[in-house]
Amino acid sequence: MTARVIKHSLVIAGHRTSISLEDAFWSALKDCAQERAISLAALVTEIDSTRGDANLSSAIRVYLFNRAKNEA
Repeated sequence: MTARVIKHSLVIAGHRTSISLEDAFWSALKDCAQERAISLAALVTEIDSTRGDANLSSAIRVYLFNRAKNEA
């Protein structure tokens, strides 16, 4: 994996949005969705609903960091 930023478009809360994340975060996000047996869009919608004023990409990174920290 690289630090290269990749942009994906998803439908979140009924509207289309683009999210830019590094390869490692996309992989971790997909793994998390698969482990929880939910779609990637459903997971991002969940994160979006709790992010407050934070940028969505940043909120996803923090979510994944906290998840990894809690699993350690």
